[in-house]
Amino acid sequence: MSLGLRPATAEDIPALHALIERGYRGESAKKGWTHEADLLGGQRTSAEELSGIVADPDQVILLALSGGVLIGCVRVMRQGDGSAYLGMLTVDPVRQAGGMGRTLLEAAEAEARTRFGVGRMEMTVISTRSELIAWYERRGYRLTGRTAPFPAEVQNFGDLPPQTLEFVVMDRAL
Repeated sequence: MSLGLRPATAEDIPALHALIERGYRGESAKKGWTHEADLLGGQRTSAEELSGIVADPDQVILLALSGGVLIGCVRVMRQGDGSAYLGMLTVDPVRQAGGMGRTLLEAAEAEARTRFGVGRMEMTVISTRSELIAWYERRGYRLTGRTAPFPAEVQNFGDLPPQTLEFVVMDRAL
């Protein structure tokens, strides 16, 4: 099957929302290695949030499609300081560990350079996700030494015990 990459549109929101939830939360996420299902419950995002991102000219969500089926996505947002923010990097859990994450990361970096004309990409990763931090480090990202609080309004631990979460900030020159 051929792989296609393109920006998300409003028509993609239902499938995009389902992919992100499947990739980050619940039992389906546990089929992959990049999930947050052991840390957080509830929704990762909402259709309303995704609609706002898609409509914002300072943001883009790139979709990865294989044979017309949505299998991955990544969000890129202009930050206004010569950098872009990378988030929502999602690969369908049953397709993880096959190089799709790397493909999406490279596409996001290229999009940040061409669409927004920036020279640096920044992201946040939950500080306890050492295997994910190591994955980004192998791709040239570095820990900046900065941290960011985890937004209290999105913390939903579901059946999991509450915990203190924070982000580490990583970046890379493009």
